[in-house]
Amino acid sequence: MAPRPVSMQEPMCFISNEKNGGLRVEREALKILQQIKQPVVVVSIVGLYRTGKSYLMNRLAGKQSGFALGSTVESKTKGIWMWCVPHPSKQGHTLVLLDTEGLGDVNKGDRNHDTKIFALAILLSSTLVYNSRGTIYNKAIEELQYVTEISRFIKVRSSDEEGDDSDFVKFFPNFVWTVRDFTLELKIGGQDVTGDEYLEYGLQLKKGCSENEVDYNRPRECIRKYFPSRRCYTFPFPTNPDNMSRLESLNPDELSAAFLEVVEEFCSFVFEHSQEKLLKGGHTVSGKVLGDLAKTYVDTISSGGMPCLENAVVAISEKENKAAVEDGVCLYRSGMDRLKQTFPVELQVVTSKHRELNSMAIQEFMKRCFKDDEGDFMNSLERGIDLHFEQHLKINEEASKKKCRDLLNRLSADMADKLQKGGYAKPGGYKLYRQDMDHIVEEYNSQTKESVKAKEVLEKFVTKKSEESEHIRQADSKLSEKEKHISEEREKAFLLEQKMEAEKEEKHLLEAKMKADQDSYEEKIKWVEGKHEEEKRRYEQEFERALESKMSEQKIMLEKGFEEEAKKLQKEIEQSKKEHDVTRAKYDTELKLLRENWKEEKQELERRNEEERARQNRSRFDF
Repeated sequence: MAPRPVSMQEPMCFISNEKNGGLRVEREALKILQQIKQPVVVVSIVGLYRTGKSYLMNRLAGKQSGFALGSTVESKTKGIWMWCVPHPSKQGHTLVLLDTEGLGDVNKGDRNHDTKIFALAILLSSTLVYNSRGTIYNKAIEELQYVTEISRFIKVRSSDEEGDDSDFVKFFPNFVWTVRDFTLELKIGGQDVTGDEYLEYGLQLKKGCSENEVDYNRPRECIRKYFPSRRCYTFPFPTNPDNMSRLESLNPDELSAAFLEVVEEFCSFVFEHSQEKLLKGGHTVSGKVLGDLAKTYVDTISSGGMPCLENAVVAISEKENKAAVEDGVCLYRSGMDRLKQTFPVELQVVTSKHRELNSMAIQEFMKRCFKDDEGDFMNSLERGIDLHFEQHLKINEEASKKKCRDLLNRLSADMADKLQKGGYAKPGGYKLYRQDMDHIVEEYNSQTKESVKAKEVLEKFVTKKSEESEHIRQADSKLSEKEKHISEEREKAFLLEQKMEAEKEEKHLLEAKMKADQDSYEEKIKWVEGKHEEEKRRYEQEFERALESKMSEQKIMLEKGFEEEAKKLQKEIEQSKKEHDVTRAKYDTELKLLRENWKEEKQELERRNEEERARQNRSRFDF
């Protein structure tokens, strides 16, 4: 069953400011995120305070109001606020909207705090919207100073002594610049241009190595380098100035048609092109994982540390993999417990249900697990399933044995009554006893053809009755000594037959269990190989995306005559290719080792099965 969507009626504080300047993830927000099992698409908006960020977020939520707009120069949003709604166009996904505290608040005056908020927005987002007013000119880009400092607050690998920004392009969100209250014509050199072309024009670099040129280029270089996917929307004034303070309460006919058209284009683009949030390595983020990520990053930042994508993935994978094991075992146990209500059932019913639930449990596990490189969590899942399978086999066997014993008690009730009344203590009594016993066995077998442990119960029953049969045979005066001897041999043959039938049944049970184990083993291999190939494919996508971005930027640099910048990019490209070759070889080596381990596991499974068969064969002669 697909996870149910979570829909909040209004936004709530997600990450709050503390008096000491630190940050805190709110428990109530984490509780909401814990409920979201679906993949999340996270859209964050950042920008200077009082630039109308909240209005756009309300529109993305499909509402007129929600996030606080405010109507004064005071910043209304503090920290980061969250609104979770079903995604309007991606079924099975939740749209998480994050409205951040306005940057550059004069009452706060803490540039370091602003950079932390900006870093968190980047780390948590699928799409980052930067909201500004007026035009994309030098001052507007300088106001995006936080992007130049981001490498002080984020690092990709734990081995990096300080933020290494060369790999940011792999993991950074899409970037959308929204320019509000735009009054100019979209023309460059007398030619009409698109918003995207206008943005690229504003991000052009200046040649030269002077301090002014370096300062001018730095934020532009960072934006170009970090955000390969860039988009720009220019919004005209929404209404006349007198109405701006009550924007959220205005009817559509009171707003500019041109403004509403751009709003519609912006929302459509965000809905269509914002992908589900992924961790480093390509693992899909659910609401719960998003909450864990936020907690990890905020705790690290608040303690003075630098959030590391690699460390965050390792920490979260540990929690998610444990939870994935619990989910898989719980699904399996619940399904078997429902079957248990119908016990006793045929062995085939139990093993078929086991195969079905085992496959479902592995699928459930695979939805959440990632970076289980050593297979420890998969093995833990296997052990949990095996334990419950064995338990339910035994419970079914006991239920079946009880049912078989009750049947034998009913079928032999008349015989017991005759025995008590002396019905067999007469000449010809043994023949009558054997006829009654044969009738009981025949009737019992006809009613328990597929019952588990039926032969074992019968074998114990006839063995118990053999002493009784011997007394009746010896007391029957009608039988000659020769007939008694022949009857004794027939009795032994009958007991031997029942014992062999019981052992044949036991062998059948063992083979069925072995077949179930083999099927489980094959199912595990299929899913683990598929997961490994999927992780490798996602890594390749990350690499191709980053490589394409760097090569595209290098081409532009060469065309514009920035040879030094192009050389730097070439070095990064070459280094990326080397690292890619190493990582790809690592994936191949890991898969090879996994297959070798599986070969050993299979051999061990076959060895144990052969030992059990040999034990059963030896037991046939222990009588």
